[in-house]
Amino acid sequence: MPKFVDTRDDSILPVDGKNLVLFHPHIPPTAIDEIADTLQTRWIGQGPKVELFETAFRDAIGSTQHPVAVGSCTDAMHLAYLLCDLKPGDEVIVPVFTCTATNIPLLYHGVKIRFADAQPGTLNIDPDHVRTLVTDRTKAIVCVHYGGLPCDMDPLQAIADEIGVPLIEDAAQAVGASYKGRPIGAISDFTAFSFQAIKHITTGDGGMLMIRDPDLVSKSKRIRWFGIDREAKQGGTWENDIREIGYKYQMTDIGAAMGLAALKTLDETLTLRKSILARYVDRLAGMDGIEVVGAHFKDRVHAAWLCTVLVDRRKDLERKLRSKSIESGQVHFRNDRYSVFSDFREAKLPNMDAMEERYLVLPLHTQMSVADADRVCDVIQSGW
Repeated sequence: MPKFVDTRDDSILPVDGKNLVLFHPHIPPTAIDEIADTLQTRWIGQGPKVELFETAFRDAIGSTQHPVAVGSCTDAMHLAYLLCDLKPGDEVIVPVFTCTATNIPLLYHGVKIRFADAQPGTLNIDPDHVRTLVTDRTKAIVCVHYGGLPCDMDPLQAIADEIGVPLIEDAAQAVGASYKGRPIGAISDFTAFSFQAIKHITTGDGGMLMIRDPDLVSKSKRIRWFGIDREAKQGGTWENDIREIGYKYQMTDIGAAMGLAALKTLDETLTLRKSILARYVDRLAGMDGIEVVGAHFKDRVHAAWLCTVLVDRRKDLERKLRSKSIESGQVHFRNDRYSVFSDFREAKLPNMDAMEERYLVLPLHTQMSVADADRVCDVIQSGW
């Protein structure tokens, strides 16, 4: 057996001793049995467990929309853009602060990306700036629920409705979140979720697109499987024709088996994550030079995927935490800094400019406890 060589960045702490890492996968023990059961069937690719997972996930988040499981949240976002029929020359308004997976699929379509500024205190997209970017070429608006904190959905939906374009939610970090009593995944035209390794639940890698319009579901399922009408083919009535460009975007039954196991622990997972976030909020309230992003909203439920703070002298705090065996980091970066998006740089984005050197992500995952959050807060409160 070859010896494993750890080639990770030195800034990443090993899961060892007193080290408190930034992220850790949540894989319930029952996932092993679910996967073993799947490996003993004829279906290890896309099969019956994918459909079971789609239904179970929809029910778990409290949506009545139509779920389509795919290989990643990036697949889900691209699928949404395909269903919007975007064309070269169209404009799409997107958040400047997000994982690049939100925006890179737009490059496949040749559209003009319009970067909207971040909202002060949340790092979500700023609806006020969105409105100023609208033109007669705007064909969609994209929002991201950063860290699990829902965006201001009402004003965003109002803008989308006024100009007659779809609102697309990147909810990769927002499983279990809600806005004004409505679950994320049940609000807008399209909502994409992530089941990547370190999300609330994982399928190894995977995603789900929730679709409001039932007339688009069949098309979405053809596109995720090469353009083939897979149900008709398996029913023996396939006409042996492909009429649209498709992709290999399906989820597998092995991934779905992991997801089904994780869904059974979702309530427990959310409870723990929210309690850790609440401890950070309570302990850091009122401290000079630091504030928890999105701490005090009453009209929405935070999914608690990240705890992000805005902090003075960020590098000093990062070093202080590291000296105490606590990992922290930035995780995401403003997209307009990347060369791949250089054609879409426009005016300055003052809110993002003001927060760019101040945000820091603290540990939050199911392999830590509220006491671990206290340990982090003790270090912070000792000064940096």
